[in-house]
Amino acid sequence: MSYSVEPESRSWTTTKVVSVIVAILTAGYMLPWCIAAVRDVPHWLVFWINLLLGWTIIGWIVALIMALRSQRVRVVPN
Repeated sequence: MSYSVEPESRSWTTTKVVSVIVAILTAGYMLPWCIAAVRDVPHWLVFWINLLLGWTIIGWIVALIMALRSQRVRVVPN
């Protein structure tokens, strides 16, 4: 009696495609927070707005605008 185990290539391929799409969408969803962190903007506020309100698209746009806003220049006297 011989058993052979063959992977379901169609299902496995679908899983791979879906996982890549989810990874790209997650990266896009958290993009405003990433931009804020790189630009040294107060990024924790952007993170929470993005996480909690980003799904509304308006919240995502608000978080992106916050991440891209101009930075204040601090002059430190010597």
